[in-house]
Amino acid sequence: MMQFTDWDILRNLLLAARWTVLLSLIAFASGGLVALLLTFMRISKNPVLSAFVKGYVELFQGTPLLMQLFVTFFGLSLIGIDVSAWSAAIIGLTLFTSAFLCEIWRGCIESLPKGQWEASRTLGLSFFQTMRYVILPQALTVAIAPTVGFSVQVVKGTALTSIIGFVELTKAGTMLNNATFQPFKVFALVAALYFLLCFPLSLYSKHLEKKLNVTG
Repeated sequence: MMQFTDWDILRNLLLAARWTVLLSLIAFASGGLVALLLTFMRISKNPVLSAFVKGYVELFQGTPLLMQLFVTFFGLSLIGIDVSAWSAAIIGLTLFTSAFLCEIWRGCIESLPKGQWEASRTLGLSFFQTMRYVILPQALTVAIAPTVGFSVQVVKGTALTSIIGFVELTKAGTMLNNATFQPFKVFALVAALYFLLCFPLSLYSKHLEKKLNVTG
């Protein structure tokens, strides 16, 4: 049996943590772009678009992320579309992230006084001009803290991609445990690395909330 030193275990976990970070960044960025489009559709006056986004959000918020990853990875294969674990992880996390960010941003926009919209219409601004010059700059300030806070959920959500074969931090921990038979040591290090990734984001989110409350 191959012998692993403590450094070997930590080094392999750190290498796998790179993929956790990269997957989190890609999922958060792509999910944010999709969420921005969905948010515009959700608050539009078009009832069809609004109903579609509402159903989309309820679907991905109301089902487990694990099931979404299974459907993405295995479901697409059933209809003849072969996807790698990497691609399935990105698609699944993007859909999951976009649904939650859409609701966060919609709530931030709707929290603004209705007078902002009325004043914009009085000035003759179109919907997109109102969003660009009046609503979004104000909503952005409100949305920063909860958006950063949600990024913690995205990082932790990457752990579920191990189920479909994507080798990130949790999957690497499982593989190392199978090789070393030292579950306490291996998964204690895995938990410590997740903590080091998530705790700064949580602190920054709380800092932003306090700062914005004081400023407000």
